Amino acid sequence: MAHEKFPVEVLTPEGEVFNDEVEMVSTKTATGSIGVLANHAPLLAMLDPTELRLYKSESEVVSFAQAEGYMQVGQNRALLLVEEAHPPDQLDVSELRDRLGVAERELESAEDDSEKQRVAQRDKRRLEAFIELAEGS
Repeated sequence: MAHEKFPVEVLTPEGEVFNDEVEMVSTKTATGSIGVLANHAPLLAMLDPTELRLYKSESEVVSFAQAEGYMQVGQNRALLLVEEAHPPDQLDVSELRDRLGVAERELESAEDDSEKQRVAQRDKRRLEAFIELAEGS
């Protein structure tokens, strides 16, 4: 069954990675997984690292390894502002593992309740999610 389409834009600090109409957005917020269809109630959510799935149709899905960020839904459109968004098949597991090692070392050397500790924890969660996606694709 086809659903009504609505515009979705995905932006990173490097620029736009997606701008098209979709039937559904599937992602993960700080409180759990969410699916957004056309005419969704207004929403502002914090996003966790996960696989972002943009359903252009039932058979055509565009996927990204999504980092943390924010999603705003309103006026029948969605805007996702994320730190990183990469097609899963373009992720380099070896590079991700190297970056994870750096994040883990930073976490070990960080003082409790410091900004360095928070950044390292965030990077570790993101890289673990990206590795899981890369190995699954």
